[in-house]
Amino acid sequence: MTSDLHRVIGPDLSDESTDILHVDMDAFFASVEIARDPSLRGKPVIVAGLGPRGVVSAASYEARKYGVHSALPTAIARRRCPHGVFLTPTTSYGEVSRAVMAIFREFTPHVQPISVDEAFLDVAGARRLIGSPAEIGRAIRERVRADHRITCTVGIASTKFLAKLASEHSKPDGLGIVPAATELEFLHRLPLRAIWGIGEKTAEKLTRLGMRTVADLARLDVDALAASVGTASAEHLYALARNIDPRPVRPERVEKSISAETTFDRDAPDGAVWGPALLELSRKVASRARAAGWAGRGVTVKIRFGDFKTITRSRMLSAPTDVGQEIYAAARDLADAAATAPVRLIGVRIDHLVEAAAVGRQVALGEPEHGWRDIETVMDAAVAKFGKDAVGSAARMRRRDSRVDTPDSGNPRH
Repeated sequence: MTSDLHRVIGPDLSDESTDILHVDMDAFFASVEIARDPSLRGKPVIVAGLGPRGVVSAASYEARKYGVHSALPTAIARRRCPHGVFLTPTTSYGEVSRAVMAIFREFTPHVQPISVDEAFLDVAGARRLIGSPAEIGRAIRERVRADHRITCTVGIASTKFLAKLASEHSKPDGLGIVPAATELEFLHRLPLRAIWGIGEKTAEKLTRLGMRTVADLARLDVDALAASVGTASAEHLYALARNIDPRPVRPERVEKSISAETTFDRDAPDGAVWGPALLELSRKVASRARAAGWAGRGVTVKIRFGDFKTITRSRMLSAPTDVGQEIYAAARDLADAAATAPVRLIGVRIDHLVEAAAVGRQVALGEPEHGWRDIETVMDAAVAKFGKDAVGSAARMRRRDSRVDTPDSGNPRH
């Protein structure tokens, strides 16, 4: 736990308003690998795609000392940490995630997963049976460690926003509590980038207005803020700078997915032919996700060969996304490795869906620095106004006559 959080924690850990827990698994994928192979403990473990376009999914804290972090290209990670243990992601993470979420539900039915390795809990109703939020947080950490030999960090506060900040400032393997009486004291000392929705370019705009901390942001009039970042963003930032976050913890829903696929009139011999189709499908899936307010962390590619043999290959991303180019990058990597014969059908799916508003900075507000998302959002608007043929990739236009159909299999399903 950081010294900053220690100074904020007050003596009354039973504060009735601190009922929201944010539980975040520490270096989850890497921790699961270390639990499976204890000989890796203490080593710089890096879970990553090992192909030429691979990226890091998770890095142990030993690897982070060398500047390795999630979403870093694997090639750069190898240069920074050549002695690291590089492992390919496996399907075991989903199994451990489900088991950990089941532990959470033993303490309260109000569990809202926002990723494969983190969730919000509302423990207001568990006080009488189990104890204070602090006691519940400690019990959860002990159970996860005992049952799965991995660690988690718990943040406790009156809102989702502040509970997540508390966990971020308590990592790794910590417990951070921000009583309501001291929540603004804690929040206002933080830098601007602590606020969800403030990325690099927004931070630059606010810095030009003389702001450095959340306290500076909280003092600014919402109209003055809107003149710099726009009305919607201004209202969002104005509220969070005052810890105004009325979102409740919504119990876990039945998992959904969004998918699309296409069949070729002639078997596609290689990636030069099926690649543009995969890109178009990835953008279609992303557009549907944005329209529905979802972002997905899991990407799956479906491939059917000329002999009708069908395979699927999946990957977990380092963070949820609703950007077609990011979905395509993962899908293309999977397809390049799996498409060993001419392809009759290809499809892409995203799952492990979370509310885009819960993801954080770039997905929540569509930060200007996220160029591809801006481009795709403009494409969404053009399609909505002029029809689906209004925009598209050059590759799509070149091969329009070679397609048989694009079955619409992408509606979210329960």
